[in-house]
Amino acid sequence: MGGNVPIGPWTTLNAHVGLGLLAIPILLVHLRARLRLPSRTDASRRSALRIGGLLVAGTLVWRLSEAVTAVRGVTIRDTGSKPTGELYDTETEGGSFPVTSWVADDPEPIDRAEWTLTVAELDGDGGEMAYGDLLAAAGDEAYGQRPPTGESVVVEHTSANPTGPVHVGRARNPIIGDAIANALDYAGYDVERHYYVNDAGRQMALFTWAYETFDEDELPEPEREKPDYDLVRYYRKGNSYLEEADEAATATAEEEIESIMQGLEAGDEETYERVSEVVDTVLDGMTQTLSRLPAEFDEFVKETRFMRSGATDDVVDRLQALDEAVYEEEAWQLDLSEHGIEKNFVFLRSDGTTLYTTRDIAHHEWKFDNYDRAVTVIGEDHKLTFEQLNETLQLLGHDTDQLDQQFYSWVNLPGGEGMSTREGTGVDLDDLLDEAVARAREEVEDRMDDRIREDELTEEDVDRIARQVGIGAVRYDIVAKQPSKAITFEWDRALDFEAQSAPYVQYVHARCRGILDGESVPSEVDGDLLETPEERDLLRTIARFPAVVEGAAEDLEPHRVATYTRTFAERFNAFYRECPVLEAESEELRDARLALVAAAAHTVGNALDVLGVAAPESM
Repeated sequence: MGGNVPIGPWTTLNAHVGLGLLAIPILLVHLRARLRLPSRTDASRRSALRIGGLLVAGTLVWRLSEAVTAVRGVTIRDTGSKPTGELYDTETEGGSFPVTSWVADDPEPIDRAEWTLTVAELDGDGGEMAYGDLLAAAGDEAYGQRPPTGESVVVEHTSANPTGPVHVGRARNPIIGDAIANALDYAGYDVERHYYVNDAGRQMALFTWAYETFDEDELPEPEREKPDYDLVRYYRKGNSYLEEADEAATATAEEEIESIMQGLEAGDEETYERVSEVVDTVLDGMTQTLSRLPAEFDEFVKETRFMRSGATDDVVDRLQALDEAVYEEEAWQLDLSEHGIEKNFVFLRSDGTTLYTTRDIAHHEWKFDNYDRAVTVIGEDHKLTFEQLNETLQLLGHDTDQLDQQFYSWVNLPGGEGMSTREGTGVDLDDLLDEAVARAREEVEDRMDDRIREDELTEEDVDRIARQVGIGAVRYDIVAKQPSKAITFEWDRALDFEAQSAPYVQYVHARCRGILDGESVPSEVDGDLLETPEERDLLRTIARFPAVVEGAAEDLEPHRVATYTRTFAERFNAFYRECPVLEAESEELRDARLALVAAAAHTVGNALDVLGVAAPESM
């Protein structure tokens, strides 16, 4: 896994480590337990173990450049007399974890100017990059984007049933999914973003029946002038009717709903068009909301695609031929108990209709044929379903190593209750985004007198900044949390611009752009002039960015990038307080600091881009 990460001084510095035999078992356990290496670094793991083996022979004098392939990265610090440093696993979420340390093999103090922070490729090619080279690399607007890997990845996310407006409970999926796709894109993968549309289940048959049955004058006024808000009234009316109508009326309605499901299963064109009218109209409104986040899609893949092509029928035939296939309780099922899954997988009802997961098997086989890797972002309540899906795909002869799922926990209301489109409970995402933008606009207007830039903001500028900051606050608040942790949605917390991190990070980018406004950044500068602790800290943080993105992409954890941006903002603000840029002591130092600010702007701007959060030019 190639990536630029910070390592230690190595132009003249050799390090030596002396460990007694009693310390060796501890070191080996420590290396195995704490070095979180990516799956494709078997050579790095062997390198780490070789280091432990060599220590058995006694004191080992080794050149730092020959050892760094066993770790994610190295950072350095200065004690005032000689440089010291620690090897770090930079993927640890809460910050870097020290693996081991070294001190310069020199009895005399070493002046700062005599040693250089370097950056090397993890593939061990021996390349090194001094401060000036790092500034040049990060001076590229594409900094952090890795070369193409040649591998294609499809990221399926959101895929909410097209039954009504997107509520906040559903917002975690597109926000996490889009950020994962962004990270994979930065890591060099050829990424496509898909929305898998459930247009064949009972819910859509019920929705279609309700839309064709009830008159608009029987319905309440829509909450918003959007297609999804218009049609969801029919869906809710249909559900309430089935709950409240007498037995005979309910039976009649159920027969009509069943006929729609059978028509879809049989590939009836008229039935498909009836359902599609409802699905496409609601989906249009939902995607208008999702585009505000923004969350865009390359393709909307419908379930009925695989029913109409015959792929689902083919899956059913092959499943029935498996040794694990049984017919119980009026349904075809797979008994997966011998494979560690106690609950049977039902794949065909007695009436001949398939289930969602049956159709999803055909969907995944299509992914196998078209992509090298497939990632699905899905709620934690689907874990059993995906265990059954993965096991079934293996029984059908597929290698599921190329499949990844990122499960996320739910967003709940303060009382602990969930959110439901059918019941009309929850907070609509449109309402949240509107409120966020309105509060952000108030903040922008209140802070107009505190701006350090002299440019005049027009009403259009204020509207743009309010959208960037308001929607960025919502998106950052969600993506910054580990997906496995549940979120209780609270208006005040989500929209608290003092404590919330997104505006804090966005302001760093705006501040960088303000400093650079009207300035020309030289193509070559003397990076060795950047010698204060604040400058060195910022340089090291900039150097970490590519490795952070690659780690987030490899493990599908974009919240690591959010953690990184908070650290980055702290480092930059410390530099800003202590190191004047435009009023630097010399022209050469001024140029070097301008280059550092430009590198910082590209780094934080691209980090926000991975998260899907806008990077304002001014605030």
